[in-house]
Amino acid sequence: MGRVTETHASTAELRNQPLVIVHTGDGKGKTTAALGIALRTWAAGGSVGVFQFVKSGRWRVGEQRAFQELGELGPRVQWEALGQGWSWIRSPFSEDQKAEAARAGWRHVAEGIAEQRHQLWLLDEFTYPMAWGWVDPAEVIDTLRARPGKQHVIITGRRCPEPVIEFADLVTEMTKIKHPFDRGQRGQIGIEW
Repeated sequence: MGRVTETHASTAELRNQPLVIVHTGDGKGKTTAALGIALRTWAAGGSVGVFQFVKSGRWRVGEQRAFQELGELGPRVQWEALGQGWSWIRSPFSEDQKAEAARAGWRHVAEGIAEQRHQLWLLDEFTYPMAWGWVDPAEVIDTLRARPGKQHVIITGRRCPEPVIEFADLVTEMTKIKHPFDRGQRGQIGIEW
């Protein structure tokens, strides 16, 4: 009778599995937490891509400046604002234009994932285009399931579609308990952006 050899994954193999991470919920800190992971990846020498699906390129956020400065010291971080601005703020863009921008942004990211351009992909506020019906969650799941190599993907934003939550490896729901906005305080530089 032949001998059957069992193979077990090594500690390194168990440790180095590509993850899909979701930060969702109504609380503050979804993007901030994701940027912390991006910083760790950058510090370890990994390639990072940050893709903002709602904020337009007109927004100047502190974390973008920080990653640009860090790019002078180590790997450059690709940072792209793919959105046309928030849907509830007056904008020169129609809903159709915003939807097409989100779809084009997703196609751009999906192509990069297929080509393994980054070790870590941060899809900031990507739950919104999916929740609004602009990007099909099933297509996103298919793309992430088929991604080659060991690419990690972080998706942030409120109202993450349930199929994406079920597919993800790690899901954190940020819960708002108290926020300065509730008492009328506006966002401030260094805290919100």
